[in-house]
Amino acid sequence: MGRYRKMLVAIDGSESSLHALKESFKLATTEKSWITAVCVIPPYVGDLDLVGVGNVQQAMRHPCEKAIERAKALAKSERALMKAVLEEGAAHERIIDVAEAENCELIVMGRKGMSKLERTLVGSVTARVIGYSQMDVLIVPLHSSIAWKKILLATDGSVHSKIATERAIDFASSYGGELKIVSVVDVPPEFYADAPDAFEDMIARAKEYVKIARLQAEAAGIKAEGFVGEGEAFHVINKIAKNENTDMIVMGSHGRTGLKRLLMGSVAEKVIGYAPCPVLVARL
Repeated sequence: MGRYRKMLVAIDGSESSLHALKESFKLATTEKSWITAVCVIPPYVGDLDLVGVGNVQQAMRHPCEKAIERAKALAKSERALMKAVLEEGAAHERIIDVAEAENCELIVMGRKGMSKLERTLVGSVTARVIGYSQMDVLIVPLHSSIAWKKILLATDGSVHSKIATERAIDFASSYGGELKIVSVVDVPPEFYADAPDAFEDMIARAKEYVKIARLQAEAAGIKAEGFVGEGEAFHVINKIAKNENTDMIVMGSHGRTGLKRLLMGSVAEKVIGYAPCPVLVARL
């Protein structure tokens, strides 16, 4: 317990964000954490010389003020200790700035229901927060609950996956959970015929990644089961999560710089878009 002394929850007044806030109260109780809730007013980008700009700005501010009041009422009803902050600017920048200023170790965000296209290309505040922040990010879909009894760990053997493995083992150990460990070989169909030896080598490496994580878990006294999947990584991961009825998906996010941070569609973002349960993206 106590991995996250301070958590920041991003809210926007939507039911999904308030649901994530309510779930974060439960996590804060077990983790003995402090919570800061932040709502960001988008900047006005119209003509500042126009008459009535003040009314437009107030109209943009009002939903956020209402969201803060709803968050405070929810915290009071749940008897949770929460600090509420109202900011203005680019949402992902202000969320990260506040999280850093408050020395938070975790950012919690809700996930709205999205169309198929939006799930595949998560060009959203959430994706940008994951791309730019240096702290763990927990995404909570609407109608899901934060729990740690069955954890699905996705690994590809990278340093980012090693951090995710540490997080998954830590939570499983603390909450009496078990691990399902998966590594996915994602290659185009023509690759099988053109380079069968290379494909077999990739399968062997994936099995080794799973074995290493499983042995780490078992050394910590945690029950663990391994899978090696073939196909689109996000599809395989979410299918296993659904079939195994997992409570949480834990995975790493590869660090990105410059424009690459803004190019959506990574495995982590696609997993989040379709995940049937909360997803913890572990950062270095």
